Amino acid sequence: QVTIVESGGGSVRPGESLRLSCVVSGNIAMIHTEGWYRQAPGKQRELVATITGAMTKNYADFAKDRFTISRSNNPADTVYLQMNNLTPEDTAVYYCNAGGRLRGMAEFDSWGQGTQVTVSS
Repeated sequence: QVTIVESGGGSVRPGESLRLSCVVSGNIAMIHTEGWYRQAPGKQRELVATITGAMTKNYADFAKDRFTISRSNNPADTVYLQMNNLTPEDTAVYYCNAGGRLRGMAEFDSWGQGTQVTVSS
């Protein structure tokens, strides 16, 4: 009932930027929180940044000075992650997450399939 589609990943050199996008759609009454997480090879998935329906933002320490999360409802619910000054340590699969309530009142917590970000010289 909830579809999440990420895009914008790719291969870049250190110091370059990428902008990830995540479109959230479905039988949704309300989205409480959307966010980006990442998982590097051999590591656990970790939080990158989240944004609430009230536009409150939260960042992991490594993301605070370089990444910006934002959200738009026009024309579809889309959450963005602007990543600047990328380093090889940012190489990972980036996943979008959304949590909220469906029109049938049930809560949901859904993940996208992920988009690969590779930073290499």
